[in-house]
Amino acid sequence: MRDETGIRRSVLKLFLTSKPYTTQEVFDALTLEGFGVNYRGVSAMVGLMNTRLGILRIDVKGDHNVYSMKLEYKNSVKQVMDNY
Repeated sequence: MRDETGIRRSVLKLFLTSKPYTTQEVFDALTLEGFGVNYRGVSAMVGLMNTRLGILRIDVKGDHNVYSMKLEYKNSVKQVMDNY
């Protein structure tokens, strides 16, 4: 209900593809979809999704974080997204 612009939905759809993404890749995807976002905001949003929801896995690769959806949550998230 708090996702008035649909940005969180877009990020979750991105992670449902099973591909890992860096914050930069998430930022680029959202920019291509027409969202007016800044890099720090995207970083904070993905970080909060990781810590509050616990559905994302984080891997630290060098100087950047790589996020992916945990496999055990993929079906649940997809079902919620289909009914949203």
